[in-house]
Amino acid sequence: MKFLDQVKIYIKAGNGGSGSPSFRREKFIEFGGPDGGDGGKGGSVILKSERNLNTLIDYRYQQHFKAEIGGGGKGKNQTGKSGDNLFLKVPVGTQVLEEDNKTLIYDFKKENEEFVVANGGKGGFGNTRFKSSTNRAPKKFTRGAKGEEFWIWLQLKTIADIGIIGLPNAGKSSLLAAITSATPKIANYKFTTLNPNLGVVIYDDKEITLADIPGLVEGAHAGIGLGIKFLKHIERCKTLLHMIDITTEDLENSYNQVRKELGNYNKDLLKKNELIVLNKTDLLDKEEINKKNENFSKNKKSEVFTLSILDKQSISNIKSKLIKYVSKKF
Repeated sequence: MKFLDQVKIYIKAGNGGSGSPSFRREKFIEFGGPDGGDGGKGGSVILKSERNLNTLIDYRYQQHFKAEIGGGGKGKNQTGKSGDNLFLKVPVGTQVLEEDNKTLIYDFKKENEEFVVANGGKGGFGNTRFKSSTNRAPKKFTRGAKGEEFWIWLQLKTIADIGIIGLPNAGKSSLLAAITSATPKIANYKFTTLNPNLGVVIYDDKEITLADIPGLVEGAHAGIGLGIKFLKHIERCKTLLHMIDITTEDLENSYNQVRKELGNYNKDLLKKNELIVLNKTDLLDKEEINKKNENFSKNKKSEVFTLSILDKQSISNIKSKLIKYVSKKF
């Protein structure tokens, strides 16, 4: 499934039905009084969050959505049928913004949340409403009110317990594939991951959600590489799992480069819980691994963990670590 995390759509709630100017017409009754019913209310446009959705791709090819109009009033004081509401499904984590793409209207953080984004117009009054002691046969009626209509932006920010970050080729997608049922694309070149991938880890009957965020390069906060488009997904993650290729010559530089991009985008990201993973230990001997780990871990506030995707015990250990890390209170 293709990933789409931002889309602009036009929504139109249904207009209210007009009231009826009807008069009573029955045999042997020459001058029947007014009996026009009110119009029905127009349908509203309602957004509803769904857990099983992870993209806004459904809105790529259809941008205009209209709810049903209300039915007109009828004689015999019959009120018109209300228009059906239009429900639009969005993934959990979707933000609704005004046309300026800045003003937040609503933020979906849980599944099955509903938000009326455009209200249907009220139905008009039939002529019965205007009958009085001085006007026994009013012809006056009102038309239904127009439903709300405007352009809005839908913007998806992935919600996950842990966001896997790091430079391209650090092994983020490989880790996600190894510990979850997710099937991200994996290859040895930059930006293999073009979209955030989600996976669920189940260990000891506990469940956590991980998001594989595309690799961050220098200047990402300014839009270089995959840039800001994916940095925003990190904002929703409770904890960051920072992966670094242990075969890299300068581990400290690799670590600081990613941290710098996070801080330049949003300094609050630097305050998130962090677990550092030195990956690809299968490519080095034990002595070199220990030396690199010892030198890198000095003066680090965050916990440092070594890992090999090819080692089953290593995978089991990281699963246990992640479950404990998410459950831990900081």
